[in-house]
Amino acid sequence: MAQSWKCTGLRWSGDGPVLVWDGGRVSSLPWGKRVAFGVADGGVRTCVGARGHACPVRAVVPGRSTGARCEECARLDRAHSVAADTIADDPRPYHVYLAWFGPGMVKVGITAEERGSARLLEQGAVCFSWLGVGPLMAARRTEELLRAALRVPDRIPYAEKRAVRSGLPGAAAERAAEVEELHGRALALDGWPESLAREPCQPVDHAGVFGLTNVPVAVGEVTELVAGGTVSGRLVAAAGPDLHLVAGRGVVVLDTRLMRGWELLPVEGPAGEGELTLPIKEFKRGPSAQDGLF
Repeated sequence: MAQSWKCTGLRWSGDGPVLVWDGGRVSSLPWGKRVAFGVADGGVRTCVGARGHACPVRAVVPGRSTGARCEECARLDRAHSVAADTIADDPRPYHVYLAWFGPGMVKVGITAEERGSARLLEQGAVCFSWLGVGPLMAARRTEELLRAALRVPDRIPYAEKRAVRSGLPGAAAERAAEVEELHGRALALDGWPESLAREPCQPVDHAGVFGLTNVPVAVGEVTELVAGGTVSGRLVAAAGPDLHLVAGRGVVVLDTRLMRGWELLPVEGPAGEGELTLPIKEFKRGPSAQDGLF
């Protein structure tokens, strides 16, 4: 029997996206690479644990969960997350940013300055600009100021992000326009914390990094992995945790967070290339579009 592997997630390196496996092994993902794996027959998806510790009960988790954690491990993981607003004494400086994912889809967020743009790549931000930098609580207050005054959300669902990627404006200037407009309105607001240094608008475009220029239109997304299912497709783009694969009858988006917790097996040889035997949700193209399997 072939050796099985467990994926710990997709990471963005200086050379692009890589899949990370238990034990630290990585698989680079250049455009055109064939991504192929199978899910062990009769297997179940188990909790990935929290904060580097294994789940004490190896709980079974739902196939559609992007967190891949049981309720208790999810609670422990979130308790130590900056996003949970439970950490107030972090001494590191934080950036406040505006991120654009598609027309009418701009969010505000914060990330540790030392992480650079890693958080934006992880979220699949097609374009972004820094707004300011300062202590954590000042960054939080600024984030809340923008949410209240400009009605800019701090979250955009991944389903909405991936549904518009194939139809983005072709010019970087067009992709940056909403960020620039909101950046100007944000800097004009009263109530900024004095300890937060404001930064000029300098849009950074990730369309090329993600391979989204001239990417074929995606026809749907994988909703979950299942025991005995297989994936075999050619990589044409990636953004955030998502891989855009030519598989089946078109381009399908695979959220790599769905891979975590499963025992995965290599798919040998050319047989089955371009196939995908997993549940798929089709992107709506009209009133007759339905969910289904390819």
